[in-house]
Amino acid sequence: MSLHSRTDYVKGTLDLGDVENNPWGVLEAWVQEAVDAGISDPTAFTLSTVDANGFPHGRVVLLRDTRREQLVFFTNYRSEKGQDVERLGRAGATFFWPHAERQIRVRGHVERVPEEESDAYFSSRPRASQLGAWSSNQSQSVSTRQMLEDQYSQRDKEFDGQTVPRPAHWGGYALTPEVIEFWQGRASRMHDRIVCTRGAEGAWTLERLQP
Repeated sequence: MSLHSRTDYVKGTLDLGDVENNPWGVLEAWVQEAVDAGISDPTAFTLSTVDANGFPHGRVVLLRDTRREQLVFFTNYRSEKGQDVERLGRAGATFFWPHAERQIRVRGHVERVPEEESDAYFSSRPRASQLGAWSSNQSQSVSTRQMLEDQYSQRDKEFDGQTVPRPAHWGGYALTPEVIEFWQGRASRMHDRIVCTRGAEGAWTLERLQP
C-alpha cells in the first residue's frame, strides 16, 4: 500500500527566544492551548518505555497533572508499562497536536507519586473506573471477554454500598524531564526544533536543531 498524503505546515513559528529560560512554562502553555482548543483528548501522550529485552514499547496515556515541573499519569503498577518503569526508572513522553502542527518530546526519570496523591486522584474517578482498576489484571492474558466481565461483576458486588478503596497495585507516576524538545511544523518541511537539556544545577541549555 502506497501512501502519498502530504500536509504543508504553516500554522506557527518557534524561536529560541520563545522558549528561553522557561521551557516548562512553554510545555504547560502548549498543553493548555490544546485543552482550550476543544480537541479530543488534548492531554493524551505516547508513553515510551523499554522492556527487559531492550525492545521499545509505546502506548497512549493521559496527562493528569504538571505539578512541580513533572508529568503525572496513573496506571496499574503491574502493567507492562509499570514493570518497565519500575525496572529502569526512565521513560519518554511524546505529545502531538495536529490542529496546531506541534509536537513535544520529553525524556526523563520516573518515580511513584506519594500514596496520598494517588488516593486523592483515585477518589475523584467515576465509580465504574474505580471498579475497573480492581477488575483488570492489566497486560495479563484472558481467555474470553466474558471472564473479564465476570471479574468486574464480582468486584461490583464486593464493594456494593461501599466506598471503593484504591488498590495497592494502582497509582501515579511522575516523569521529571531531563530533555524537552519542542517541534513546530513549518512549510517545506523546514520545521522549527528547539531542544532543552537540564543541567546538574537545574538550569536549561537550549539549542536549535535542523529538521
